Amino acid sequence: MRKASHWRELISFLLRALTGALGVRFGVSGMRIAKATSCYSWCLLVCVTSIAVGVTQRTLASERVDSIEEIVVTAMRREEGVYDVPAALSVFAREVIEDQGIVDLVDIGKFVPNLNVTTFSAGHTSSANPFIRGIGLQDHLITTDPGVSVYLDGVYLGRQVGQHWNLKHIDRVEVLRGPQGTLYGRNSIGGAINIVTHAPGTNPARTFDARFGTRGRLDTSLHIDTKMTEKFALTLSAGIRKRGGVGDFLNLPDLGISVGEMREISGRLTFSWEINPAVSMLVAVDANDGTNGLNPYTTHIDELPFGALYKNGYRNSDVSRDPYDNNTGQQNQARTTNTAQGLAITLEWFPSEAVAAKFIASKRESSYRAGLDDDALFDDFLSFPENGDADQTSIEGQITGELGGYDFVAGFLAFEENGGNIQDPTVFLGFKGRFELTQYVDSRAIFLNVRKSITERLRVSVGLRNTEDRKQASTDVGTGLVSGERSWSEVNWDLTTRYSFREGLSAYVTAQSGYQSGQFPARPYCLFANPNCFIAGENITALNYEFGFKGQTHRNLALSAAVFRTEYFDLPYQVSTTSGDGFSTENLIVDQLTSGIEWESTLQVTPSISLRLAVGHLDVAVERIGSTKPVAPLTPELTVAISPILDRELSGGGRLTARLDYSWRDEMWGEPSSDPGRLTRIGSRGLINVHFGYEPSSANWQISIYGRNVTDERYDNARLNTGDYLLRILSNDVSEFGLQLERSF
Repeated sequence: MRKASHWRELISFLLRALTGALGVRFGVSGMRIAKATSCYSWCLLVCVTSIAVGVTQRTLASERVDSIEEIVVTAMRREEGVYDVPAALSVFAREVIEDQGIVDLVDIGKFVPNLNVTTFSAGHTSSANPFIRGIGLQDHLITTDPGVSVYLDGVYLGRQVGQHWNLKHIDRVEVLRGPQGTLYGRNSIGGAINIVTHAPGTNPARTFDARFGTRGRLDTSLHIDTKMTEKFALTLSAGIRKRGGVGDFLNLPDLGISVGEMREISGRLTFSWEINPAVSMLVAVDANDGTNGLNPYTTHIDELPFGALYKNGYRNSDVSRDPYDNNTGQQNQARTTNTAQGLAITLEWFPSEAVAAKFIASKRESSYRAGLDDDALFDDFLSFPENGDADQTSIEGQITGELGGYDFVAGFLAFEENGGNIQDPTVFLGFKGRFELTQYVDSRAIFLNVRKSITERLRVSVGLRNTEDRKQASTDVGTGLVSGERSWSEVNWDLTTRYSFREGLSAYVTAQSGYQSGQFPARPYCLFANPNCFIAGENITALNYEFGFKGQTHRNLALSAAVFRTEYFDLPYQVSTTSGDGFSTENLIVDQLTSGIEWESTLQVTPSISLRLAVGHLDVAVERIGSTKPVAPLTPELTVAISPILDRELSGGGRLTARLDYSWRDEMWGEPSSDPGRLTRIGSRGLINVHFGYEPSSANWQISIYGRNVTDERYDNARLNTGDYLLRILSNDVSEFGLQLERSF
């Protein structure tokens, strides 16, 4: 009974500390946001009470329970169990990715609390735009930066076009929610996504698989992992992804590609060399090449006398009746392309058992051709064909280890990017022009994270990061070349306390800051009226308070829960209009307060049946600006994912798997305005995937049948009202059924 009392006292203390923190009023740029937190306090009380009851059970004795496998991750730049990471973290291992029908980051976004991933940049089907806890990026032009950083084996991927990564044959995907300012740095105020591949030689195998399905689905891939000698190993992955479109280009019958059609070739070669017992080197080369049909979209013309399209004689009857067909006559925008290639060299040195050093040097290049015929008409009246490119170089050094009872990670990062976007010709209201935007970025950072165990159960960690950014940008919207330059300096910090009830079960409280670098305007057609408007804004900063509980509470139950409250300052909401002399995008600078709850759990109902649940809820408050009531765009208030799973060993040998994955996203706004007259409210949607698999016990093959979006739910990815017309960017995720085969040899 003394042990149970100890638990109740600790939980009571944490609950009082948390609700006290959540009750604090925060001043927000001249206003005071004092949102009631009773809902969250009661929800937290229910969760913690359930935990308190559970910990008094015999099943929470000092021994560890292992019926649910724990995944090892590197989210905190160290190898540790997922239950030991003091952060809101979702992990998808390779087996889950395969069985759940996940093929890219858009699919990942369906099953993580408070994560929404859309595809709409420049009409590209290969773009991925993640929003975590209401923070993301609405645009793709070179002067905009994401609020969620994406990493591939420790290398930062700064551009979204071409990030629609094929997740075949990777080790895992880690999704960190909340600001990650000290370990991940700039552009991670919403969170970070880590794509982690297999190290060569860790799982020697040769595998070929193929997927055949409706809508012309044909995917094939080859994966080879081999140890050539005791010191040399190699991994090769190559694949082709192909799927037919969802509509037709009615006025371009000889184009040879349809709306939303996808064709992609990708490959990755990784080579490792153990130079000596203390030093190893890994070289990775990857490339992808895609040719796709324009993402499905449709246009609603504002049929009022002052509308630019209406005044020139265009009506909604001129747009395709079927929104998944397209009436464009602009061949240079109907077909999109993207290419990317990267080289990364990683050197690891283990001078002692207590210390390790790592250096990562990378070079990445990407380019695309796309655009959007905004009016969706045969006539070339409003169209923006576009070419873009970005070259990135980075060098990062890390040292990890233990010294004098302290566990630490320290390092530096040097990052450079040079890229641009050109629209030539851009057609606005029938008049041709030219738009160009370029930017050079130089970013340098040093960081340190130190952890110290105060007692056997209590651990405290402190992190600091200093970043120096410099940007040089130029643009020409028809007024002549205009240039700008600005530098920023930012210090981020975090303070985290973690209490371990036993191995694999812990609670944490954290306060942390983060930032997103200041930005130049994306489409500064304001230059026609104001020649001094091409200036960069302030850094966007974030301050987050969070409490979490995670681990195996019982032999058959693993969970992760978090309650958080985050302030964002100088956050740019992008507002686009066709007023003036072009399609202008300006930043509406706001302060935002976000509170929320996240819950993920796995319940092992029987040895062969489990149930996974992921729920997220957001409450977002934004300062009113004049008569405008801004809202967080592309941010559903409630997200839910439920997955019943059967994994049974058959009596005659072999393994049978079956699962149903349901994902639901609440209503959201397609742009930062809550004005119902702008028609940018996007309805809720629910998606169902199914998977049935069989693997013989003594054979080297497996077979499965699958269904994606089995009810063929059609939904919008985004909406944008320019004042003259409404753009509806439609999802390319339609129903699909097929067969998948995998053979090892």
